[in-house]
Amino acid sequence: MGIMKLLRVGTAGSERPALLDAEGVLRDLSGVVPDIDGALLADDDALGRVRAAADSGELPVLDGEGLRIGPPLARIGKIVCIGLNYHDHARETGAEPPAEPVIFFKAADTVVGPNDTVLVPRGSAKTDWEVELAVVIGRTARYLGSAEEALGHVAGYAVAHDVSEREFQIERGGTWDKGKNCETFNPLGPWLVTADEVPDPQDLSLKLWVNDELKQDGTTAEQIFPVAEVVRYVSQFMTLYPGDVINTGTPAGVAMGRPEPKPYLRAGDVVELEIEGLGRQRQQLKDA
Repeated sequence: MGIMKLLRVGTAGSERPALLDAEGVLRDLSGVVPDIDGALLADDDALGRVRAAADSGELPVLDGEGLRIGPPLARIGKIVCIGLNYHDHARETGAEPPAEPVIFFKAADTVVGPNDTVLVPRGSAKTDWEVELAVVIGRTARYLGSAEEALGHVAGYAVAHDVSEREFQIERGGTWDKGKNCETFNPLGPWLVTADEVPDPQDLSLKLWVNDELKQDGTTAEQIFPVAEVVRYVSQFMTLYPGDVINTGTPAGVAMGRPEPKPYLRAGDVVELEIEGLGRQRQQLKDA
Protein backbone atom coordinates (compact mmCIF):
# COMPACT_ATOMS: atom_id res chain seq x y z
CA MET A 1 0.00 0.00 0.00
CA GLY A 2 1.29 3.50 -0.79
CA ILE A 3 1.37 6.40 1.61
CA MET A 4 -1.99 7.94 2.37
CA LYS A 5 -2.72 11.63 2.07
CA LEU A 6 -0.02 13.55 3.98
CA LEU A 7 -0.94 16.81 5.67
CA ARG A 8 0.03 19.20 8.46
CA VAL A 9 -2.44 20.43 11.06
CA GLY A 10 -2.42 23.05 13.78
CA THR A 11 -1.96 26.77 14.18
CA ALA A 12 0.20 28.62 11.68
CA GLY A 13 3.86 28.01 12.41
CA SER A 14 3.13 25.15 14.82
CA GLU A 15 1.68 22.49 12.52
CA ARG A 16 2.21 18.80 13.24
CA PRO A 17 2.52 16.07 10.58
CA ALA A 18 -0.51 13.88 10.01
CA LEU A 19 -2.09 11.61 7.46
CA LEU A 20 -5.51 10.60 6.28
CA ASP A 21 -5.71 6.83 6.19
CA ALA A 22 -7.62 4.75 3.64
CA GLU A 23 -10.82 5.15 5.69
CA GLY A 24 -10.46 8.93 5.86
CA VAL A 25 -9.41 8.90 9.53
CA LEU A 26 -7.00 11.69 10.54
CA ARG A 27 -3.96 10.25 12.31
CA ASP A 28 -1.01 11.82 14.08
CA LEU A 29 2.42 11.27 12.48
CA SER A 30 4.43 13.36 14.94
CA GLY A 31 5.67 10.25 16.74
CA VAL A 32 7.09 8.88 13.48
CA VAL A 33 8.59 11.91 11.69
CA PRO A 34 9.24 15.48 12.84
CA ASP A 35 7.53 17.12 9.85
CA ILE A 36 6.59 16.78 6.20
CA ASP A 37 9.28 18.52 4.19
CA GLY A 38 11.92 17.96 1.56
CA ALA A 39 14.16 16.08 3.97
CA LEU A 40 11.40 13.52 4.58
CA LEU A 41 10.57 13.18 0.89
CA ALA A 42 14.21 12.50 0.04
CA ASP A 43 14.68 9.93 2.81
CA ASP A 44 13.55 6.47 1.71
CA ASP A 45 13.98 5.09 5.24
CA ALA A 46 11.77 7.77 6.75
CA LEU A 47 9.17 7.28 4.04
CA GLY A 48 9.32 3.56 4.78
CA ARG A 49 8.53 4.26 8.44
CA VAL A 50 5.56 6.39 7.39
CA ARG A 51 4.31 3.62 5.10
CA ALA A 52 4.65 1.04 7.83
CA ALA A 53 2.88 3.28 10.34
CA ALA A 54 0.07 3.97 7.86
CA ASP A 55 -0.39 0.28 7.15
CA SER A 56 -0.34 -0.68 10.83
CA GLY A 57 -3.55 1.18 11.61
CA GLU A 58 -2.07 1.97 15.04
CA LEU A 59 -1.28 5.68 14.66
CA PRO A 60 -3.07 7.90 17.20
CA VAL A 61 -6.33 9.36 15.93
CA LEU A 62 -6.62 13.16 15.83
CA ASP A 63 -9.89 14.97 16.40
CA GLY A 64 -10.10 17.06 13.24
CA GLU A 65 -13.08 19.14 14.34
CA GLY A 66 -12.02 22.78 14.45
CA LEU A 67 -8.44 21.85 13.65
CA ARG A 68 -6.75 24.11 11.10
CA ILE A 69 -5.19 22.45 8.08
CA GLY A 70 -1.87 24.06 7.22
CA PRO A 71 0.16 23.78 4.02
CA PRO A 72 1.06 20.09 3.54
CA LEU A 73 4.75 20.90 3.06
CA ALA A 74 7.13 22.75 5.39
CA ARG A 75 10.30 24.65 4.48
CA ILE A 76 9.55 24.96 0.77
CA GLY A 77 12.71 25.94 -1.05
CA LYS A 78 11.27 27.63 -4.14
CA ILE A 79 8.03 27.76 -6.08
CA VAL A 80 8.55 27.60 -9.83
CA CYS A 81 5.45 28.57 -11.81
CA ILE A 82 4.55 27.81 -15.40
CA GLY A 83 2.51 30.46 -17.21
CA LEU A 84 0.10 29.96 -20.11
CA ASN A 85 0.30 26.18 -19.90
CA TYR A 86 -3.25 25.27 -20.97
CA HIS A 87 -4.47 25.49 -24.56
CA ASP A 88 -7.90 26.77 -23.45
CA HIS A 89 -6.39 29.43 -21.14
CA ALA A 90 -4.12 30.72 -23.91
CA ARG A 91 -7.15 31.00 -26.19
CA GLU A 92 -9.29 32.89 -23.66
CA THR A 93 -6.54 35.45 -23.00
CA GLY A 94 -5.76 35.89 -26.68
CA ALA A 95 -2.19 34.68 -26.24
CA GLU A 96 -0.19 32.53 -28.62
CA PRO A 97 0.66 29.15 -27.04
CA PRO A 98 4.30 29.46 -26.00
CA ALA A 99 6.97 27.52 -27.88
CA GLU A 100 8.69 26.75 -24.57
CA PRO A 101 7.37 26.82 -21.00
CA VAL A 102 7.03 30.31 -19.50
CA ILE A 103 8.73 30.35 -16.09
CA PHE A 104 8.22 32.75 -13.20
CA PHE A 105 8.58 32.44 -9.44
CA LYS A 106 6.53 32.82 -6.31
CA ALA A 107 8.24 33.33 -2.98
CA ALA A 108 7.74 30.49 -0.52
CA ASP A 109 6.30 32.96 1.99
CA THR A 110 3.19 33.38 -0.18
CA VAL A 111 2.11 29.88 0.89
CA VAL A 112 -0.76 29.56 3.36
CA GLY A 113 -3.11 26.75 4.30
CA PRO A 114 -5.87 25.63 1.94
CA ASN A 115 -8.64 27.27 3.97
CA ASP A 116 -6.78 30.31 5.27
CA THR A 117 -7.91 33.86 4.47
CA VAL A 118 -6.66 35.37 1.20
CA LEU A 119 -5.88 39.07 1.37
CA VAL A 120 -6.84 41.46 -1.43
CA PRO A 121 -3.78 43.73 -1.73
CA ARG A 122 -4.07 47.44 -0.98
CA GLY A 123 -4.87 49.31 -4.18
CA SER A 124 -5.96 46.14 -5.98
CA ALA A 125 -8.77 46.21 -8.52
CA LYS A 126 -7.86 43.05 -10.44
CA THR A 127 -7.27 40.17 -8.02
CA ASP A 128 -7.86 36.94 -9.96
CA TRP A 129 -8.20 33.23 -9.26
CA GLU A 130 -6.25 30.28 -10.76
CA VAL A 131 -6.63 26.62 -9.75
CA GLU A 132 -3.39 24.73 -10.43
CA LEU A 133 -1.82 21.31 -10.06
CA ALA A 134 1.25 21.61 -7.84
CA VAL A 135 4.13 19.16 -8.31
CA VAL A 136 6.34 18.49 -5.27
CA ILE A 137 9.92 17.46 -5.97
CA GLY A 138 11.32 14.49 -4.03
CA ARG A 139 14.82 14.01 -5.49
CA THR A 140 17.46 16.50 -6.57
CA ALA A 141 16.95 17.13 -10.29
CA ARG A 142 19.46 18.69 -12.66
CA TYR A 143 19.72 18.26 -16.43
CA LEU A 144 17.16 15.47 -16.56
CA GLY A 145 17.28 13.61 -19.84
CA SER A 146 13.77 12.28 -20.35
CA ALA A 147 10.14 12.55 -19.29
CA GLU A 148 10.37 9.17 -17.58
CA GLU A 149 13.38 10.29 -15.58
CA ALA A 150 11.57 13.50 -14.66
CA LEU A 151 8.56 11.67 -13.21
CA GLY A 152 10.98 9.62 -11.09
CA HIS A 153 11.96 12.86 -9.31
CA VAL A 154 8.37 13.76 -8.34
CA ALA A 155 7.40 13.01 -4.74
CA GLY A 156 3.75 13.92 -5.08
CA TYR A 157 1.03 16.36 -6.01
CA ALA A 158 -1.20 18.94 -4.32
CA VAL A 159 -3.80 21.60 -5.07
CA ALA A 160 -2.42 25.13 -5.45
CA HIS A 161 -4.29 28.41 -5.83
CA ASP A 162 -2.09 30.78 -7.84
CA VAL A 163 -3.85 33.98 -6.80
CA SER A 164 -2.80 36.82 -9.11
CA GLU A 165 -3.23 40.61 -9.25
CA ARG A 166 -3.48 41.34 -12.98
CA GLU A 167 -2.85 45.10 -12.89
CA PHE A 168 0.27 44.59 -10.79
CA GLN A 169 1.30 41.68 -13.01
CA ILE A 170 0.78 43.21 -16.45
CA GLU A 171 0.27 46.97 -16.25
CA ARG A 172 2.82 48.10 -13.68
CA GLY A 173 6.03 47.37 -15.60
CA GLY A 174 8.69 44.71 -15.36
CA THR A 175 8.09 40.98 -15.02
CA TRP A 176 5.06 39.25 -13.52
CA ASP A 177 6.48 39.11 -9.99
CA LYS A 178 4.59 42.10 -8.56
CA GLY A 179 1.25 40.50 -9.33
CA LYS A 180 2.18 37.05 -8.09
CA ASN A 181 3.91 37.54 -4.74
CA CYS A 182 1.37 39.40 -2.63
CA GLU A 183 0.76 38.11 0.88
CA THR A 184 -1.33 34.86 1.05
CA PHE A 185 -1.25 34.42 -2.76
CA ASN A 186 -0.48 30.68 -2.76
CA PRO A 187 -2.87 28.54 -0.70
CA LEU A 188 -1.55 24.97 -0.86
CA GLY A 189 -3.13 21.66 0.11
CA PRO A 190 -5.05 20.22 1.87
CA TRP A 191 -2.90 17.15 1.25
CA LEU A 192 0.27 16.02 -0.41
CA VAL A 193 -0.69 12.89 -2.33
CA THR A 194 2.29 10.72 -3.17
CA ALA A 195 3.11 10.14 -6.82
CA ASP A 196 2.37 6.41 -6.63
CA GLU A 197 -1.27 7.27 -5.94
CA VAL A 198 -1.62 9.52 -9.01
CA PRO A 199 -1.27 7.08 -11.93
CA ASP A 200 -1.62 9.76 -14.62
CA PRO A 201 -1.10 13.45 -13.79
CA GLN A 202 -2.46 14.28 -17.27
CA ASP A 203 -5.89 12.91 -16.42
CA LEU A 204 -7.06 15.08 -13.53
CA SER A 205 -10.07 17.39 -13.45
CA LEU A 206 -9.67 20.87 -11.95
CA LYS A 207 -12.59 23.02 -10.79
CA LEU A 208 -12.97 26.42 -9.13
CA TRP A 209 -16.05 28.24 -7.84
CA VAL A 210 -16.52 31.86 -6.78
CA ASN A 211 -19.48 32.42 -4.46
CA ASP A 212 -20.81 28.97 -5.47
CA GLU A 213 -20.66 29.77 -9.22
CA LEU A 214 -18.48 27.41 -11.25
CA LYS A 215 -15.79 29.47 -13.00
CA GLN A 216 -13.12 26.95 -14.01
CA ASP A 217 -13.84 23.40 -15.16
CA GLY A 218 -10.77 21.96 -16.84
CA THR A 219 -8.50 18.98 -17.15
CA THR A 220 -4.75 18.53 -17.06
CA ALA A 221 -5.12 16.83 -20.45
CA GLU A 222 -5.28 20.41 -21.82
CA GLN A 223 -1.74 21.21 -20.64
CA ILE A 224 0.51 22.44 -23.43
CA PHE A 225 3.55 21.05 -21.61
CA PRO A 226 2.70 18.00 -19.49
CA VAL A 227 4.05 17.50 -15.98
CA ALA A 228 6.95 15.28 -17.03
CA GLU A 229 8.12 17.75 -19.69
CA VAL A 230 7.78 20.68 -17.28
CA VAL A 231 10.01 18.99 -14.68
CA ARG A 232 12.55 17.92 -17.33
CA TYR A 233 12.59 21.39 -18.90
CA VAL A 234 12.94 23.33 -15.66
CA SER A 235 15.87 21.11 -14.62
CA GLN A 236 17.84 22.40 -17.62
CA PHE A 237 17.86 25.91 -16.14
CA MET A 238 18.03 25.37 -12.38
CA THR A 239 18.54 22.62 -9.85
CA LEU A 240 15.34 21.35 -8.28
CA TYR A 241 15.67 20.14 -4.71
CA PRO A 242 13.44 17.98 -2.51
CA GLY A 243 10.68 20.20 -1.18
CA ASP A 244 10.63 22.53 -4.18
CA VAL A 245 7.20 23.07 -5.76
CA ILE A 246 6.19 23.61 -9.37
CA ASN A 247 2.79 25.22 -10.07
CA THR A 248 1.92 23.88 -13.51
CA GLY A 249 -0.54 26.47 -14.85
CA THR A 250 -4.29 27.06 -14.90
CA PRO A 251 -7.11 26.11 -17.28
CA ALA A 252 -9.59 28.52 -18.85
CA GLY A 253 -12.10 30.45 -16.77
CA VAL A 254 -10.07 33.14 -14.99
CA ALA A 255 -11.57 36.61 -14.50
CA MET A 256 -9.02 38.16 -16.88
CA GLY A 257 -10.39 36.06 -19.75
CA ARG A 258 -14.02 37.11 -19.26
CA PRO A 259 -15.97 39.95 -20.91
CA GLU A 260 -16.07 43.41 -19.34
CA PRO A 261 -16.79 44.16 -16.61
CA LYS A 262 -14.43 41.39 -15.54
CA PRO A 263 -15.54 39.78 -12.26
CA TYR A 264 -12.35 40.24 -10.25
CA LEU A 265 -12.33 39.21 -6.61
CA ARG A 266 -13.37 41.52 -3.79
CA ALA A 267 -13.34 41.31 0.00
CA GLY A 268 -16.11 38.98 1.16
CA ASP A 269 -15.94 36.69 -1.87
CA VAL A 270 -15.54 32.96 -1.24
CA VAL A 271 -13.39 30.86 -3.57
CA GLU A 272 -13.53 27.06 -3.54
CA LEU A 273 -11.34 24.84 -5.68
CA GLU A 274 -10.53 21.18 -6.08
CA ILE A 275 -8.51 18.74 -8.13
CA GLU A 276 -9.66 15.18 -8.60
CA GLY A 277 -8.20 12.99 -5.86
CA LEU A 278 -6.14 15.82 -4.34
CA GLY A 279 -8.73 17.51 -2.14
CA ARG A 280 -10.58 20.79 -1.88
CA GLN A 281 -9.78 24.32 -0.69
CA ARG A 282 -12.01 27.15 0.53
CA GLN A 283 -10.90 30.72 1.12
CA GLN A 284 -12.76 33.88 2.06
CA LEU A 285 -11.18 37.12 0.87
CA LYS A 286 -10.67 40.19 3.00
CA ASP A 287 -8.88 43.48 2.47
CA ALA A 288 -5.22 43.60 3.44
